[in-house]
Amino acid sequence: MNCYEALPMLHEYLDGGLDSKDKVALKEHLLLCADCRKRLQQLEKVEALIVAWEEPGTPDGLTERIMQSLPPVKRVNPWYRWVRRHPAASVAAVFVLVMFGSFLSMWNNNRELLVRGSDLQSIVIQGKTVLVPEGRTVAGDLTVEEGNVQVNGVVKGNVVVIDGSVNMASTAHISGQVKQIDEAFSWMWYKMNLWFNELSGSK
Repeated sequence: MNCYEALPMLHEYLDGGLDSKDKVALKEHLLLCADCRKRLQQLEKVEALIVAWEEPGTPDGLTERIMQSLPPVKRVNPWYRWVRRHPAASVAAVFVLVMFGSFLSMWNNNRELLVRGSDLQSIVIQGKTVLVPEGRTVAGDLTVEEGNVQVNGVVKGNVVVIDGSVNMASTAHISGQVKQIDEAFSWMWYKMNLWFNELSGSK
């Protein structure tokens, strides 16, 4: 705890509003900090004077004048206090926000057709459409971003289409799953799984 955090807690301590955990932390700080000990003694004197002056015969407005002459109390933002007490959680929250922002940026900026797979010799690309012609077989998974997939032949694996559509002819056969990812959150989850799979595969 530093002096900046201790100052507002001194007033709460005098008012009896500190919980036991904060009280222990403040007392530990007071043992090490002569300035804060002196400030606490001054506040205790002022409080004692105020109580004494509130007895009958106190001049009008004296209490208000004393209170106005005291330095203003700087209140510590509760978020700042929480961040100081939970640094690991704060770092994790910032990391998640940065990752989320970068994924959304990638989602918004990625507008070019991208085709991935282990066997791309059997496909035909026509503009933004990836075609698996009738009578041809794609051996493995097929992933298409920012485009449409027209399957007239056979895909021996999964078909994943990100921000596009999948159309299948009556002659089509897909042995795996067909996934269409159209929302940024689903795309982010897919990318994170892909990234983790690549990391685990590289070990």
